[in-house]
Order: sequence, then structure tokens, then C-alpha cells
Amino acid sequence: MSTFVPASRVSRIKVSPSTAAAARARELKAAGRDIVDLTVGEPDFDTPDNIKAAAHAAIDRGETKYTAVNGTPALRKAIIGDIKRRLGLSYADNEICVGGGAKQILFLALMASVENDAEVIIPAPYWVSYPDMVVANEGKPVIIECPQEAGFKLTPEALEKAITPRTLWLILNAPSNPTGAAYDRSELEALGKVLLRHPHVFVLSDDIYDQVWFKDEPMTTLVAAVPELKERVLLTNGVSKSYAMTGWRIGYAAGPAALIAAINKLQSQMSSCPSSVSQAAAAYALSSDQSFVSESVKVYKERRDYACSRLNAVPGLACLVPDGAFYLFPNCAGVIGKKTPEGKTIETDLDFVLYLLDGVGVAALQGAAYGISPHFRLSIATSMEVITQACDRIERAVADLY
Repeated sequence: MSTFVPASRVSRIKVSPSTAAAARARELKAAGRDIVDLTVGEPDFDTPDNIKAAAHAAIDRGETKYTAVNGTPALRKAIIGDIKRRLGLSYADNEICVGGGAKQILFLALMASVENDAEVIIPAPYWVSYPDMVVANEGKPVIIECPQEAGFKLTPEALEKAITPRTLWLILNAPSNPTGAAYDRSELEALGKVLLRHPHVFVLSDDIYDQVWFKDEPMTTLVAAVPELKERVLLTNGVSKSYAMTGWRIGYAAGPAALIAAINKLQSQMSSCPSSVSQAAAAYALSSDQSFVSESVKVYKERRDYACSRLNAVPGLACLVPDGAFYLFPNCAGVIGKKTPEGKTIETDLDFVLYLLDGVGVAALQGAAYGISPHFRLSIATSMEVITQACDRIERAVADLY
């Protein structure tokens, strides 16, 4: 009897750690365990009613057929308008692509460009999928550690040192998952100076959290800070995080026409097009009243301030206050080497995360999954009640170490 053997590209990558952790939390809950789950990077808000109404209206109009590979004209127009309104950047229709989530767009961009061990620079901490996306597309991830002392941000010096003749991409994610760190205009300009010296390097700018922004000065992106790089940057975004539309699966990008055409060509052979109804909802979300975004960001900021204050008061933990997104990435170096009540030594951040799960029922993710230790990631895209419970339990768990 024959046994299926996956292709080598499948064996080279691993299951997303965040997906696996969320699944484990669900299993424990189903088994009756009292679990406070802070693993999922998904807004706890429902999609706003006016956006849902726009989807119903599209269905009633019969907009339930295939669309163009690169999305409906209405959605492309809304994307162009949103980028112009928020970032002051102008893009043409043939510089826009639409896919089934920003994750798909990122994967397709790498698929369209990476081969033969081309190098992709990835600052760490990084979103867990970046290295595996590169490996799956026959590239070589080049990880640059950006510690808490540097604000979890890539420096021009580190970027310069990492670039080689084989470098094809730099991935920038700001505000970041898992840290919430972001670059101000002067920092982007400094990185831009390095990139301008290396015209063979392109930039994947993952801006999916750019509207979940807490600082007083406006958020900016690399193209806005260094317009000379526009033809080498793919601005990637989506409606999942800002509009609480994760399940609608709409992502998009703006960038060089030749790259956009390659992405569209691949998508034509993969999924033909994203959901027509989801596209109608996304077009409405991007072009209608934006009060939901600002109101939800106020709530996220309140949660951030509370959780950071609580965690920074716990001996052995230290949490940098994030600029945006809805994650915390506390340092747990102060608990490494301590023993649990059962006598087991906490040797790594994974040990600590497992101790939190088994000991007090808090589901988190180890920093090692994001390329830097000893840290752990918590999502604050949940209620203040849940966050309070989690902080109470973490405080108790650390107090029980000796």
C-alpha cells in the first residue's frame, strides 16, 4: 500500500506556532480547563453593522459572481483613496492587487520573486510566518536580532551589515507583531539611506496594524518617508485588524506594476479572485465613516496601558510599551533559572509559557517562536476582564517561583 509523502517544501516548514497555541488552548477549554487565552491576534469586536449591511446589499444586488483577479474596480478605487487619504501616496490602478488576506499577498509576493536561495532579511522579533514563507519559496531567511534595548527595531548599521549581493528583500512590519514597535520618520529615513545605496534590495512593508496606532504623531511608512524607494516597496495591508474583519479574508497591496502583475498572474492560477461579497464589504469599510477605527484604538490603548502597568509591576518581568498593534512582548529574563512549585527549573521562555498554561491557565506564546528570547507574547485583543484575569494569574504564578 502506498503512503503519501509530502513534497520537500512542506517538510521544510513548520505549522504556525500561534495557530498551534490557539488550537491547544481550545482543546484544553473543551476538556473543561479554565483557560485565559491570550494567543489569538484577532479583534474581539464584531465587524461593524454598517459594513455587514454593505455585504448584505451586495448580495441583494447579485454581486455574487467571479470578479477580476485584482479585485473589483470599487475596491481598487477604495484602496487607492485610503492610501492617498492616510499616507499622502498616489498609486495607479495597475499598481494595486487584492487577495484572500494580507498573508496571501505576502506569500504571493515571495513566490513571484524568490528562488535559488535568494536572501530575505527579517528583523527579529518577527511574525512567525515570515521565515517559513521564505523557505517555502526556496529562499534563505537572514535573521537580524533587534533586542529590547534597541526598541525591537532594525538599525541602519545592522541593515547595512546584513545586505549582500544575494539580498532580494527586506521585510519591515510596523507596528510589529509581536512587539507593537514602530519606526518614526527619522528612523525610516535612516534605513532608506542604506537602501538607496543598494538598489537591488526590495522591501516588503507589512502595514497590517498601521491604523492600530497609539502615539500622538501620525503613523508613517517607508514610501512616505523616502519617496525615492517607491518603485522598490510593496505596501501590504488589509481590513482584518483595523475593521475587525479577520474572517472576511481581504488583503491588498500597492507597489511596482511589474510585481503586481506577477502576483495577479499567480493568483489567477490559485484562487481566481477573492470573495466578491467580502470585496464589497471591504470597499465600503475603506471609504466610509472611520469612527469605528478610532473608537476601537482608544479601547486597545486603555488595555495596553493597564496590562503594561500590571506586568511591569511583577518582579522578573519587563514590558516595553508598544507604539501600536494589540500585542505585548514582555521580557521574562528575571524568572529564568527559578523553580516552579513542583521543583522544575524554568530554563527557557518556552518553559515559562508552559508553566503559565499548566500552572495558572494562561495561554501565551514563547518569544523563541518570534526569533528572540527570553520573552513571551500576549494578545490584548480581548476584554479588560480577561486581561485582568490574565495579569492576576501571571502575578500569582511568578510569585510562586523560587
